Amino acid sequence: MRTFTVNGHPVSVDVPDEMPLLWVLRDELGLTGTKYGCGESVCGICTVQLDGRPALACATAVAAADGKNVTTIEGIATDPNGDPVPAARAVQDAWRRLDVVQCGYCQSGQIVAAVSLLQTNPRPSDADIDAAMSGTICRCATFVRIRAAIHEAAKVLAA
Repeated sequence: MRTFTVNGHPVSVDVPDEMPLLWVLRDELGLTGTKYGCGESVCGICTVQLDGRPALACATAVAAADGKNVTTIEGIATDPNGDPVPAARAVQDAWRRLDVVQCGYCQSGQIVAAVSLLQTNPRPSDADIDAAMSGTICRCATFVRIRAAIHEAAKVLAA
């Protein structure tokens, strides 16, 4: 039995220790916002936060989440107390304003990665953004809009 917190709610699951966190989130807990992309830690589409740091859910065994806090796209906008997360609000607003999304498949991973970046580096350079987002692939190639949205979100956070 593994016990951890997902989006501020304690959960317990009775699954094999090596089961990827991605499948626990999607199949056991019904949180389908975190997408399956490659299953090989290459695309970043399955990015979640594990104790506030970005983690690839396809490559993270559920045993690694035991006793920790997992935040998915479904919970990125509010903290465990239900209060808004400023970085998440700024990112989501910038995503809409700049019309970042094309097909949308990678966007849950992109948004979680962008929020994680801004929570640790509120004034990132292009190089910082490129480094933080390099593991999250967009097949539609909206990288220019993603970078611009992260810069816009950073400006809102700085105001």
